[in-house]
Amino acid sequence: MDQLPVLLGIGGVVLLSSVLAVRVSMRLGFPSLLLYLGIGVLLGEAGFGIHFDNPALTQSLGLAALVLILTEGGLTTRWQSVKASMGPGILLSTVAVVVSIAVTGAALHWLLGLDWRLALLWGAVLASTDAAAVFSVLRAAGVGRRLSGTLELESGINDAPAYIAVVVLASGEAIDWSLPLVVIYELAAGLVLGLAFGWLGTQALRRAALPATGLYPLATVAVCVLAYSSGQLAHASGLLATYVAGLVLGNSKLPHRADTRSFAEGLGWLAQIGLFVLLGLFASPYRLLEALVPGLVAAAVVLLLARPLSVLLSLLPFRIRWRDQVFLSWAGLRGAVPIVLAMIPLSEGVPGAQRLVDAVFVLVIVLTLLQGSTLGRLARLLRLDGSTEAQEIEVDAAPLDELGAELLQVRIQKGSKLHGVYLSELRLPPGAAVSLVVRDGSGFTPQKTSRLQENDHLLVVTTQLVREAVEQRIRAVDRAGRLARWRGESGR
Repeated sequence: MDQLPVLLGIGGVVLLSSVLAVRVSMRLGFPSLLLYLGIGVLLGEAGFGIHFDNPALTQSLGLAALVLILTEGGLTTRWQSVKASMGPGILLSTVAVVVSIAVTGAALHWLLGLDWRLALLWGAVLASTDAAAVFSVLRAAGVGRRLSGTLELESGINDAPAYIAVVVLASGEAIDWSLPLVVIYELAAGLVLGLAFGWLGTQALRRAALPATGLYPLATVAVCVLAYSSGQLAHASGLLATYVAGLVLGNSKLPHRADTRSFAEGLGWLAQIGLFVLLGLFASPYRLLEALVPGLVAAAVVLLLARPLSVLLSLLPFRIRWRDQVFLSWAGLRGAVPIVLAMIPLSEGVPGAQRLVDAVFVLVIVLTLLQGSTLGRLARLLRLDGSTEAQEIEVDAAPLDELGAELLQVRIQKGSKLHGVYLSELRLPPGAAVSLVVRDGSGFTPQKTSRLQENDHLLVVTTQLVREAVEQRIRAVDRAGRLARWRGESGR
């Protein structure tokens, strides 16, 4: 008990330092994830002397953090951004994983002299792009919606098949013809469970009148965690169930949806910080020096051979421009996930697993520094900058239970067709009205002749009976303008 204030103080200092590291990394132009890793190394045996070498505990805590990161990824991913990328995203997260495992395994078998099973295990560990790295780095790179949606969808889904492959290869059991069927079952069952938990959670939260606003984000995250545990207990993919449940919940008409997304983002940052500090604490700088050569060889194979080839083959059914394929190949970010996956064979006592873990540390540091710091410049070089694209309008709802009404908060994004529309042309259904417009920090009560502008914040009061129709009308005008109905836009 006497050590509790000290431990909490150290935790607070580490967390505050990590938060400030985000600001530093933005100024220096490289990913903050490496600073978190550096903080962990500084606390470890080579720095302050904290000794931590429990791979089983690291694996368990790493998977727990990954569940929260995938929850944040699902809740903050907008369906409008990824639905046009469903085909490429799904193939990149499945077919590309298989191709990457095969290519990486074959290359490392030849270059490093690994036996075939261990070489394929290396390939499986390195096959997954990292959700934390993608969600934190990619969204600041300024690429178009289609490309960012493809990469976010891939990083949210491909952890599942990569995890299954690592578990199978690390188990030492014989691989037979039934393995593809098992993998298909686990992924399909995880998808079904994710959809089920997402839908049931949405129905429950929309009908629940919780006594405090802060309970809605907690309940939403709890649904995603339950999806993971249920998936694992059903021998399905809990990671896939988590991401899909978050995706369904995040794109449903939940009360206080904006607050839930903000809470999820904060929780995702906390999970990323804790995970990378923990992994840095586990790392041994002395062993990393010995793993420098195999780590650099594996990094070169992944970056220059396995990733481009897997992107090329998996996207053959689609007419994807060469510039997009180049960016997709370079943007296969590796972060904490490969390190967490490498802990599985280490926990199982697989021969050569320690060398794998150390090499993955080297690879993650090199590739995160190289890729993460150059994505924005590559996007501009390939003319893939998406800063001029119109963004989906933000609509948040808060229930007024005693009045049988709801309060909608609407923000008009840059490029929205709502810009220039007179309030009378909005034509909301009877039972709804725009009660307040906030523009440049000042609020006013709008009249029918008031004209909406970009960056306006609207407060719309509506009865629960027409609430859905109101949001559909606002979204329709946002996409197609004042003549949305004539242009066949319903806002769904």
